[in-house]
Amino acid sequence: MATYHSGEIAVQERAGLARQADFSLGGIGETIPSVAKDFLAEQPLIVLGGTDPEGRLWATQLTGEPGFLKVPDPRTLVVDALPLPADPLAGVLTGGSGARIGMIAIEPATRRRMRINGRAHRQGDGLRVDLDQVIANCPKYLQKRDHSRIGPGEGGAPASVATDGTELSPAQQRAVRAADTFFVATASDRGDADASHRGGNPGFVQVLSPTLLRWPDYVGNAMFLTLGNLLLNSSAGLLVPDWETGTTLHLSGAARTVWDAEEIAKVPGAQRLVEFSVEAVREITAASPLRWSSPGYSRFNPAVA
Repeated sequence: MATYHSGEIAVQERAGLARQADFSLGGIGETIPSVAKDFLAEQPLIVLGGTDPEGRLWATQLTGEPGFLKVPDPRTLVVDALPLPADPLAGVLTGGSGARIGMIAIEPATRRRMRINGRAHRQGDGLRVDLDQVIANCPKYLQKRDHSRIGPGEGGAPASVATDGTELSPAQQRAVRAADTFFVATASDRGDADASHRGGNPGFVQVLSPTLLRWPDYVGNAMFLTLGNLLLNSSAGLLVPDWETGTTLHLSGAARTVWDAEEIAKVPGAQRLVEFSVEAVREITAASPLRWSSPGYSRFNPAVA
């Protein structure tokens, strides 16, 4: 039977949404229903969150032809893909066994998504994930996009190159400010990982400095899986995809929830704010063969001041 941990319950109560959270608990299960199995089989992308050997949380993505995500039984997901060697989670996902990961599969074309959490084990040229949680998610704040795939050498795509840093460069700051979507990985104090989607109109993520970001927490399903984790464990990882070029911007650091009413009132639609301190940056060019169309913005996106 699904339950919330102490961090999630504390945030639900502070937000005054404990009753709604109790209702939303029905959306958390331990198995993949048949309709979700079909959904996963159609996807070319899944986002993962996990912890590297140094204890830093990262978010990343794996891609493949539709069908690369398989459900051999309701408690198992098979991913027929492994990360690039330069990926910040490559060592964890390719060399170890039993790493706790969070995942989110999204279909921007239809604004569908679902979260799947469990333990990953290397299986040949892919992963087998033994599932702990399967979570239905609403489509709010997800921008509509269609995708295409480029082959090796097509479209003038350069070879993949990784660069590291401890703060955002001016170009990376511009990319974050222009983003309408990013993904956030968190984990509980027990290490159980989760990956979640955040979306809004461009500019909804504020770059306060090269090492400090802030974004609004909009109205959601009141589960507070992300904020609940952050209350117990401030470590977090972000993935900011460049939908047009396939470049991925990976950030690792620490996050906290801002409850100050005066600060929240300055941001349209915000119920709370989240501040993220950047500690490590990895940018990987040409990380994905997927290319996505211009967005159709969600009608739920609040205006950006």
